[in-house]
Amino acid sequence: MKGQVKVFDTTLRDGEQAPGCSMNLHEKIEVARRLEKLNVDIIEAGFAASSPGDFQSVSEVAAHVKNCTVASLARCNEKDIDAAYRAVKNAVSPRIHVFIATSPVHMEYKLKMTPEQVIERTANMVRYAKSLCGDIEFSAEDATRSDPEFLARVVRTAIKSGANVINIPDTVGYSTPSEMRSIIERLRADVPECEGIEISVHCHNDLGMATANTLAGILGGARQVECTINGLGERAGNAPMEEVVMAIKTRPDIYPADTRIDTTQIYRASKAVFGIIGRAVPINKPIVGTNAFAHEAGIHQHGVLANRSTYEIMTPESVGIPTNQIVLGKHSGRHAFEKKLVSMGFNLSEEEINRCFADFKKLCDKKKETTDRDIEAIVWDMSPEKAPSVYKLRSFSVHTSDSEAATAVVSLEKDGKVKEDVALGNGPVDAAYKAVDKIVNPPEYVFENYVIQSVSEGKDSLGEVMTTLRYGDRTFSAKGVSTDIIEASIISYIHTLNKLIDHSGSGEGR
Repeated sequence: MKGQVKVFDTTLRDGEQAPGCSMNLHEKIEVARRLEKLNVDIIEAGFAASSPGDFQSVSEVAAHVKNCTVASLARCNEKDIDAAYRAVKNAVSPRIHVFIATSPVHMEYKLKMTPEQVIERTANMVRYAKSLCGDIEFSAEDATRSDPEFLARVVRTAIKSGANVINIPDTVGYSTPSEMRSIIERLRADVPECEGIEISVHCHNDLGMATANTLAGILGGARQVECTINGLGERAGNAPMEEVVMAIKTRPDIYPADTRIDTTQIYRASKAVFGIIGRAVPINKPIVGTNAFAHEAGIHQHGVLANRSTYEIMTPESVGIPTNQIVLGKHSGRHAFEKKLVSMGFNLSEEEINRCFADFKKLCDKKKETTDRDIEAIVWDMSPEKAPSVYKLRSFSVHTSDSEAATAVVSLEKDGKVKEDVALGNGPVDAAYKAVDKIVNPPEYVFENYVIQSVSEGKDSLGEVMTTLRYGDRTFSAKGVSTDIIEASIISYIHTLNKLIDHSGSGEGR
């Protein structure tokens, strides 16, 4: 019989704290909604004690999520644990996730604690967390570089003190698959108390083995996997949830386990997260990349035409990639457009459908043909403007030539008030951005990146612009979409500034 593997998603905590992946409160709630549709078992909503902004976002996610557990991370101290409990206590199923480092290098240089002090702190703080909440997960940070005998002592102490989930993190992506499996198997052998306790693995991707190590952990007996959408996370990222889940599903002969993930929601969740953080999907990204199901070599095409299983070990439909190509154009009505959205897997409110349909009609006036990718871009581009008190583009006008400085006039709206300004620049985008800065007067930042790419084929394709700004130790990214690349550039910049301003004005930070 298959065992059940729980999926613990930490996109909102480990994923969101990666450079360029910052999300505002509204965006975090949107991601939580996507995770809930995926049927993840646990959502780690954040690190409540790290800032007032994180505390608020964890609390809001806990209030919105109804069908899975909501966890908050906490160091092994009462202040962190109190904040975590207050943030998740109103969740339908709350969890406190406490951690302490157990490797020699972390204990000596980061914690400045002896092994015995770590044991004592583990016992006291897990017991304290258990007094507040019935569901306690304990993580031994940098477990894969810890002494196995000491790791066993810490785990035994955490279980005795009340932990019902034990997480073994490969914090710095140091382990290998055979090693990861061995660590889990030895732990289960050395600590009989693990019987009836869920063992979890949390693998980073520094050596490109996060997915393989996570799957090896399952073979060793782990029954919870900690992942993120698209593998977002510190440094090289975490194990991508879509890869781990589809490996389990595709190779039941190897992995005697299953998850409750609705795999048909994977593609939409991936697109939503990439859209929110203003990043493009790498074309060779497993499971969700543009080329994941593309076949160009003649011998591959021949095989797929004869039988898809010759070169496809899973189908696009199994991960929710839309294949229905109903053609829509300027004469299509709202009903047909709504049916198209449903066929593509979108479940939008009436207000959202109306906004998308209005944008679709505008696009039809500019393009001869619209594609599924155009419609996807329209849907994903809605999110940044849903949040209150943000700047929105009302109008713009630019003049540029090769003989004089470019001029831009930009009009922005915020809270119902419209402001307009003009600026000169070294090209139309530079002039437009300077005009925006005059209106917004943002805090001092570093402009890090500006990327343009087409959404679909053809000279009239939608253009997608991604802008990245750095403020302090955080980076913020967002995108804009339009058939006019100047408009897309301004929209992208405004969305990014909105994130930066929201962060700087709320006292957030890590």
